[in-house]
Amino acid sequence: MSSQQHPYAVNDPEAALKYAIRHIDADRVEIVEGRIRPVLPSWDHESVGHLIREQLRPVLDRIGCLAGSGDLDLPGTSNWYVPDLAVVANEAAKGGAELVPAQTRLIVEITSEGTADTDRTVKRRRYAEYRAPLYLLVDRQERACTLFAVPGELGYTRVEGPYPFGTPVTLPEPFRLDLDTSEF
Repeated sequence: MSSQQHPYAVNDPEAALKYAIRHIDADRVEIVEGRIRPVLPSWDHESVGHLIREQLRPVLDRIGCLAGSGDLDLPGTSNWYVPDLAVVANEAAKGGAELVPAQTRLIVEITSEGTADTDRTVKRRRYAEYRAPLYLLVDRQERACTLFAVPGELGYTRVEGPYPFGTPVTLPEPFRLDLDTSEF
């Protein structure tokens, strides 16, 4: 038996599971409603994320943020998400600690065949529950974007879209940006 101390309590299964996920010796994984699944985006999936990131680039410096795909914890659940893109304040990204959805300015999920239903329903509900202010769903199967805003008790209270690819999606304050979706 090892005498090495672990940074989690043995009687705390949520903390133990999330510790294991952060220290897995493989590709990135996330936990969605208790199910561990690998994060394996295809190149066409990644290209959409790149297009969004490039459009956000001029805005990020102005609002003191960065865009990436770091881990998001949903405390009190077995969920540990790896969004396709999240925008967070520069200060929040420092220190190496995981963030929670409420610490983001924008979360983007880009659907794949295997994740589309999860991104459309489960993650939308959980991001609202954990107070992510903006959730942009880029639905590649439906070829449309939907922006969810103003999280409330029963989910997001404002929904804009779905907008067919090619229709600009307006990101509100602090972004003040019309996102070009023509190349998605």
